[in-house]
Amino acid sequence: MRSVHWIDTRFPGRPALDTAFSRALLDLVAAGEAPETFRLYQPDDVLAFSGLDAAAPGFADAVAAARAGGFEPALRLAGGRAAVFHRETLAFAWTIPAPDARDGIRARFDTLAEMVAAALRSLGVDARVGEVAGEYCPGEHSVNARGAHKLMGVGQRVIRGAAHVGGVIVVAGSERVRAALEPVYAALGVAWRPDTTGSVADEIGPVSLAAVAGALETELRARYELVPGGVPVDLARARAVDLEARFAIGTRAPALAGASAGMKSAFER
Repeated sequence: MRSVHWIDTRFPGRPALDTAFSRALLDLVAAGEAPETFRLYQPDDVLAFSGLDAAAPGFADAVAAARAGGFEPALRLAGGRAAVFHRETLAFAWTIPAPDARDGIRARFDTLAEMVAAALRSLGVDARVGEVAGEYCPGEHSVNARGAHKLMGVGQRVIRGAAHVGGVIVVAGSERVRAALEPVYAALGVAWRPDTTGSVADEIGPVSLAAVAGALETELRARYELVPGGVPVDLARARAVDLEARFAIGTRAPALAGASAGMKSAFER
């Protein structure tokens, strides 16, 4: 059975460093200096913009709208349009060795999307893989509820030797996603239907981040040998500091206080 290392490293207050860490880990895995890794963690309130967003005429207004709504903007590593991460969501980043990374793009999307859908079904959600017409950051490997409300979005970045599959599961707080994206998408000139935005809690009632994380862990364990830790986190973090400016928007760069770990403490605050 294939081994996948499991971490929950996070960087409170440093969204650009968070993206940079994923990029640093991608580089390390590609070079054979780190193992295949699945990172699952509670993010901050972040509006993650793509390179396509950054090239849009309304980008400055979109960034201002994000900040006005209480979301710190940062550039994302993968994905087509702006997406919201907040404290009632789960962020994931799966970094996979791949000698021929481009050849496996669809297979990796298929695997990740089906694992998330299966995890949500185990909690009682009518979860399906597929795009909902009018959803934010659309993609055929989104996970939705009942074909009506998007619950999970995913993107992929490939380099020579490795692939990063990352995204967000909205556990609760779908109204915050809608409220954050409405002025941002208006500024970017992106048409969408806010009513397609959903959450796990909208479908089954109150649910904790830990419960959703546990369901996803169960699906991973059914397919892979999960190994806690074993990842050169300190090395990836040190390299990420040098990459942080690449993903920052604006001038905010607080001093590095260190990464935070511990799934229970991070999810149950």
